[in-house]
Amino acid sequence: MTDYPISKVLKMMPYGFYAISSRDGEEVNIMVANWLTQASFEPQLVALGLQKTSHTYGLIKQGQVFAVNIFRKEDQEAIKPFTKSRAKNPDKVKNAKFSPGPETGCPVLDEAAAFIECKVVAKFETGGDHDIMLGEVVGAGINKPGEANDSLTLPHIGWSYAG
Repeated sequence: MTDYPISKVLKMMPYGFYAISSRDGEEVNIMVANWLTQASFEPQLVALGLQKTSHTYGLIKQGQVFAVNIFRKEDQEAIKPFTKSRAKNPDKVKNAKFSPGPETGCPVLDEAAAFIECKVVAKFETGGDHDIMLGEVVGAGINKPGEANDSLTLPHIGWSYAG
């Protein structure tokens, strides 16, 4: 993050803003993330960049499943309770309204517009502060139909997590 032109260019890339939920046995967690992209058509895969020190990283590593909850722009307040780390807000899941995903059991948030459920097929150690979890999409659902332009992004809320 010391090379100004590189950081500036990375901040120009648009990023979505998602609630990532995870499960290992009975323990669940929900956090926000934005480094997510589809990585394959067949099979349908997504790549998730995940900070190695996060509580969710450990849950996904152990439980081998995660879900991506997608929100619409107008529902940005619904995702904010999950922006603080588990260390700063250990009870953040306690008041969350969700159902277990039908394929993975990961929390699917009631206010999410849509969700995908994934089973981890690979983990790539990057040598940096984030690793890549590659998940095969095994289920999905739509609660509020819309288009990609309707989905919540970091630029929409004025935040940046890049560079």
